[in-house]
Amino acid sequence: MISFSEANNIAFVTLSRPEKQNALSVEMFVGLDNAIKKIRKSKSIRAVVIQGEGAHFCAGLDVKSVLNKPSGIIKLLKKWLPGNANLVQRVVLGWQTLSVPVIAKITGNCLGGGCHIALGADIRLADSSAQFAIMEAKWGLCPDMGGSLLLPATMNKDKALLMTIHAQRIDAQQALKDGLITELCDDVDARLSELLTQFSARSPDAIAAIKKVHNRAYNQPARKLLWIETWSQIKLLAAKNTKIAMKNVSVADENKKPFLPRMKW
Repeated sequence: MISFSEANNIAFVTLSRPEKQNALSVEMFVGLDNAIKKIRKSKSIRAVVIQGEGAHFCAGLDVKSVLNKPSGIIKLLKKWLPGNANLVQRVVLGWQTLSVPVIAKITGNCLGGGCHIALGADIRLADSSAQFAIMEAKWGLCPDMGGSLLLPATMNKDKALLMTIHAQRIDAQQALKDGLITELCDDVDARLSELLTQFSARSPDAIAAIKKVHNRAYNQPARKLLWIETWSQIKLLAAKNTKIAMKNVSVADENKKPFLPRMKW
C-alpha cells in the first residue's frame, strides 16, 4: 500500500490506497518507514516526492482498522527509550533526516496523520482542492506524530494551537496564509517538475549542507519533546474523557455526554 519508484534520480513515495482516500493502516506506516530507510542508504537519489494515489493525499489514520488490532497500536507507539522516535513519529520526522529535499504534493484531503506526514516534508505544494486538518482533539487525543517539533518552524504558535484544538478543516488558501503550506499552485504537477529541475542543477553536497544547517536552526530539541508527546497520548488513551470524546463524535449535539473534570497534568 506504499508504492516506491525512482525516475531520473527522483524517488516517488506514493500512498496507494485510493479506495480509502489513502487512509493510514499499520502496514502503511511500516512501508513509509522502510521507504525512508531505503532513501537514506541511496547516494543517487537527488530529491523525494511524497504523494497520494488518486484525488486525495491522505485522509488520516484508518481508526477502525488500527483499533481492531491492539497489537497494531503497540507497534505504532512502542519505543525502546523515552526520547526515541516511535513508528508514528519516524514516518514524520524521518524525512528531515534525509540529505535531499523532500516535497509533498498535496491534493484533496490532507487530514490527521496525512497532515503530519506532509509537515515532515521540506516543501509542501498544494492545489486549490486541498483541505487540511489536525484531527486528534476530535477523538479526545493529542497529536503524537512528532509534529510538535516541526510546527514552530512552520506556523505561529496561536495558529498552530487553534488548528490543533478546533480539529476542523481549513482550505488551501487559509493553509497558505497560516504558513502550513509552501505554495498554492494552479498546476501542482508543473510546479513540482519546475522545482525538481531546479534542484537537479544544484550540487547535491550543497543541498545536503543547506538542509542540515536549516534543520539545526529551526528544529526544537527532540528527545524530551518526543517523550512528552508519547506519554501524553498514553495518558489520554487511558482517560475517561477520551472515551467520552470518542462516543460524542458520532452522536447529535443534544445527546453528547458532558466531560468529567480535567485530570492533573
